[in-house]
Amino acid sequence: MRLDRKCMKNKAEEKKIYLPDDLCESAMEESRRQWGAVAKPLNSLGRFEKIVTQMAGIYGTALVQIGHRMVVVMCADNGIVAEKVTQTDQSVTAVVARNIAGGRGNINHMAQQVQADVNAVDIGIASDPDADQCAGLINRKVAYGTADFALQPAMTSAQAEQAVQTGIELVKEYKDKGYTILVTGEMGIGNTTTGTAVAAALLGADSDQLTGRGAGLDRAGLARKKKVIREAIARYELQGADPMRILSCVGGFDICGMAGLFIGGARYHIPVIIDGCISATAALAAERLVPGCRNYMIASHCSREQTETQVLRELGLLPVIDADMALGEGTGGVMLLPLLDMALSVYYSSTTFAAAKIETYQSFED
Repeated sequence: MRLDRKCMKNKAEEKKIYLPDDLCESAMEESRRQWGAVAKPLNSLGRFEKIVTQMAGIYGTALVQIGHRMVVVMCADNGIVAEKVTQTDQSVTAVVARNIAGGRGNINHMAQQVQADVNAVDIGIASDPDADQCAGLINRKVAYGTADFALQPAMTSAQAEQAVQTGIELVKEYKDKGYTILVTGEMGIGNTTTGTAVAAALLGADSDQLTGRGAGLDRAGLARKKKVIREAIARYELQGADPMRILSCVGGFDICGMAGLFIGGARYHIPVIIDGCISATAALAAERLVPGCRNYMIASHCSREQTETQVLRELGLLPVIDADMALGEGTGGVMLLPLLDMALSVYYSSTTFAAAKIETYQSFED
């Protein structure tokens, strides 16, 4: 598999393994000292202090800055909608992608409030949206949607690799343009079905327990969705299978592209924010493809879908926001940005123990 990742050697087994760089421990230690100097109880900003310190390790400096932010919305269609596992048909994907590209989507309104740019990426929309109406849509199309995985694998292994590589390459492009943090987003009718199938196979979990109603299925629709996922995992023998094979058989181009974004974040030292259920599944796929990528990921919120809870637990990541959200597009991820801004305002505060002539708190934690 041709992924842009650092090669290291396992001396014990004399095999080549692929791992991203470790986080910079000296920068993280300096960040901890910075937090300890601020005039407040130790660790009182909780998870936000840990995230800022993690970002110091990613950047290799305690001078954490997130000035230029980009929300990357991977847009793709899924052939599995033919099995009536969604309320709407796949034409909606192109409509919403066009709105996002034109600055009219939900994510655009939210991103504008926190000075974040938004890119909609056509990585597999089943049509060619009118260029005059969506000039801002970035064309990285791998194919015109995936196949119906109830009948055949969703994509070829070559297409899966191309979609992952596309995500990696986009991270490099964004870094070269000066972006310092990325938010993952997706738009694709049917992708809670592909996402659940991929997650269940990666986790080795009971897919029926993970399958939710998505954008609002009725009881019959939910039963169909469960059956389709369960039968596909059994047919392709995906429990415990290679992650790229799982993506090829039951995944989507949006999931593959986001997996590439997470791998690219580790490769190019840019933190990448997990948005919700589909994004978290892509993050787990990335971690399975390139172990160690999770150190470069930040979980934004708890999704309404059950899958995300188990996926984030597997990744060892804790989300910050718990607001019963399920919108997608990167909306949960972008809501984390102003919270990080506020945490950083304290991090760089001049109100230190030394300035206030107050004795510094001592830590007695293990």
